[in-house]
Amino acid sequence: MIQIREHSFDPWTELVNYQTGNRNLLSQAGATCVFVGTMRDFNDGNSVRSMRLEHYSGMTEKQLANIIDAAKQQWLFSDVLLIHRTGEIEPSETIVLLATWAAHRGDAYDANRYIMESLKSKAPFWKKEILADGKARWVDKNTDGYLQKSK
Repeated sequence: MIQIREHSFDPWTELVNYQTGNRNLLSQAGATCVFVGTMRDFNDGNSVRSMRLEHYSGMTEKQLANIIDAAKQQWLFSDVLLIHRTGEIEPSETIVLLATWAAHRGDAYDANRYIMESLKSKAPFWKKEILADGKARWVDKNTDGYLQKSK
């Protein structure tokens, strides 16, 4: 299931509700991999006060479905729950919930990571940050998912 929402949500409540409504899911899956992404209060060396996250309705959902379909070509998993926020977001609020269910943990982990990384690089979402000093800027690229250690 893919949902894009403009209002805040509790990822753990969403996960429990989804699993409760899909009892067969749990009997078939030996592994559930869950990723929860939240907004942090810094980016590119600046303090960030808030963010506006925009998307292209219809196109975004289609691209997310294509990403999930591509993952299905590589790993055996039984289901996906993907909820993504848009609109005004404050630090510590949940932006994305991604859960994958599979018979084995390797498929659940790898499919989850692939979907998340592909979402960050291919899905049509745009971020406008409001910095601590009140200035606004569009984010031109997403991080690669790792903090680069200085040598």
